[in-house]
Amino acid sequence: DPTKPRLYNWYAVMGIHDVASLTDAALRKAFAPEGWHVPTDVEWTTLENYLIANGYNYDGTTTKNKIAKAMAATTGWNSSTSLGAIGTDQSLNNSSGFNAFPEGHRFRSGSFSSEGDSAFFWSSTGSSIDAWYRYLLKDNRDLSWIHGYLQEGVSVRFVRD
Repeated sequence: DPTKPRLYNWYAVMGIHDVASLTDAALRKAFAPEGWHVPTDVEWTTLENYLIANGYNYDGTTTKNKIAKAMAATTGWNSSTSLGAIGTDQSLNNSSGFNAFPEGHRFRSGSFSSEGDSAFFWSSTGSSIDAWYRYLLKDNRDLSWIHGYLQEGVSVRFVRD
């Protein structure tokens, strides 16, 4: 659907395109451009800790995870009235330059959800059932994490090798 954002399932992100490449990493096709990779969950945690320690919390503090506004784009988010949330005064968003757009996600069933309300990003850390991803929500102040089904479609960010 050309009106929907580009969302990818974990198999595509990991370069798994058939049964053989599921079990043999040497047969996988690179998804990330040369010189880049899909971040691990540890790399996401490193980014989170860096932003917190360097005062990117919405209130300028350097403890607890309140970095969502610093990571979110200044446009595209639905409104919120929650203090420090992404959807509240979006002109204050994106101080880190991460520029996350609220593309939502695609369920395993094929339906889309949460466009304007959320941004989800895969990590390369996963199992045969699920994988970690990080997400931002319009009403929240933190970068959160959860396991997602491998068949779900979410956004991808790359890290330079």
